[in-house]
Amino acid sequence: MDEKTEELRDLFVEATGADTVTERQEAGRGSITGAERDASDERLASLVETMRERFSFRSSLGTSALVTVLRGFFADATDADLASDLDVTEDEVFTARMDLHLVTDADRTPVDNRVHRLVVADASLDECLTAVDADPTVVRQSYLAQTSRVAATRASHRFRDEFAELLTDEDLSTRLASDARRDGLKDATEDLETDVSF
Repeated sequence: MDEKTEELRDLFVEATGADTVTERQEAGRGSITGAERDASDERLASLVETMRERFSFRSSLGTSALVTVLRGFFADATDADLASDLDVTEDEVFTARMDLHLVTDADRTPVDNRVHRLVVADASLDECLTAVDADPTVVRQSYLAQTSRVAATRASHRFRDEFAELLTDEDLSTRLASDARRDGLKDATEDLETDVSF
């Protein structure tokens, strides 16, 4: 141990009152454990199954893949990212997001107003494609998004709210645990004299 290291060790011991510089690392309070994530995945899967029973899903993805879509969506993953992770097409991810009521502003199209009126009147995709003179791909995207919006509104946004609560609580608790560790370090060092020349 060189002189500077000894000085730093002495300073640490004096400031903290502990003579052990290294400690065994443990998961901080508030961090997400594997068991908690498994329980969260079970709850998400249960919600997905409830949605599948209540609404007509167009996606062919299984429940675990839909949970992956949920987690990715709330972690700001793109459809391309999720398609790569799941080894499916972006269109399949988009369809899955619409089934899960995960519509974003980025899903807007120029034909939304016309398609929305048709969807509210219970028009089918074929009827929308016939009634709206636009690129069929755009009309289909709008139809799926508007169908999702209407279904979410009729369900009082219950499912998206529950997904957000489950997934953002995890993120929040991880951030809080990290902040607590930083704050603890700040408290431990705030009375230290920082004008030390090496």
